[in-house]
Amino acid sequence: MKNPARTSHRLKLHFAHCRAALRAIAFSLPAHRSDSQAMASTLFTQNIIACIWDFDKTLIPEYMQSPLFRRYGINEPNFWAETNALMEHYRRRGYTLSGEIAYLNHLLTYVQSGELAKLNNKALRDCGRDIKFYPGLPDFFARSKAYAREKDAYAKNEIQVEHYIVSTGLAEMIRGSAIAPHVDHIWGCEFIESPLQPGFLGQKEFEITSEAEIAQIGLVIDNTTKTRALFEINKGTNKNPAIDVNANIAPEDRRVPFQNMIYIADGPSDIPSFSVVKKNGGKAYGVYNPARQDEFAQNDRLRSVGRIDHYGPADYTESSSTAQWLRLQIHSICERIVADREAALATRVSKPPRHLNPSPGDLPATRRTRPPQQGTFLD
Repeated sequence: MKNPARTSHRLKLHFAHCRAALRAIAFSLPAHRSDSQAMASTLFTQNIIACIWDFDKTLIPEYMQSPLFRRYGINEPNFWAETNALMEHYRRRGYTLSGEIAYLNHLLTYVQSGELAKLNNKALRDCGRDIKFYPGLPDFFARSKAYAREKDAYAKNEIQVEHYIVSTGLAEMIRGSAIAPHVDHIWGCEFIESPLQPGFLGQKEFEITSEAEIAQIGLVIDNTTKTRALFEINKGTNKNPAIDVNANIAPEDRRVPFQNMIYIADGPSDIPSFSVVKKNGGKAYGVYNPARQDEFAQNDRLRSVGRIDHYGPADYTESSSTAQWLRLQIHSICERIVADREAALATRVSKPPRHLNPSPGDLPATRRTRPPQQGTFLD
């Protein structure tokens, strides 16, 4: 007669082995997904290179407001002297004035006083047409986009160069300038015309006057808030408004990694932006007016203390050292993007099945299909 206890023990072992086998089979099979449960992918392909530019003294030799003052007959040195004295004068009267909005407020005061009468956003755009750029601009912007198509591997990976302007100047003047058609986005200070009056929520129609003037500050960009624009480019907020710049986004889901950025500016006021880009793996480049020895010395000090990677003259003609350095860096980033994408492909795509004992005729093909050794551009 069989021992019931021993039979029961054997059945338990049998069922345990069956469960283990079923688990092994389940893990070896691909999970079934409906269309609504498709495998998640990254938000962006990260094949964008962003050149981010300051404006005054970087792309142009003077301040952008100069054409505006000339058109209206305003004494420019006197305007800036007054602006620089505003903070102290208001402090004596018990007011606190932010230095970042002092010149914007003073422009509005000139409008109210009649010296800049009828100045509106259209007039600012018209003045933007008078802005004169450094040699090689705006041609360099179009030419540099072609750098990302100079090798088949770059084109295969659809690498693109984008240009952005982040300025403490006036956005409307930049939009009216010759550089605007070559730029993917512009950050700058903005004015509001014909401010909405008390009770506007109950109005169904608003009066629009043809004599509109700028009357309020709409947006302020200063040397610190410039860094916010960098994060908007980084996260893709400027391309997809549904993405909040303060949202926590994984590095692999950001549109333009900082290591794909080059920030170009003229001096110490851009140190916050230089630092953000450089600290996160991007490149920082300083430019100077070739006619100004003091600007050359200023850039040399920035490089000696590690604020920038390199510097050169504000000359963007094809043979200039600045254009050649920027071309070199764009190519370096392209090479890294290609290497990173090939490495990612090699780790995600499994090798096809092969014969265990290949025939002699199969050996050359086996050698040819061996995956290449992966590495970074700088290895």
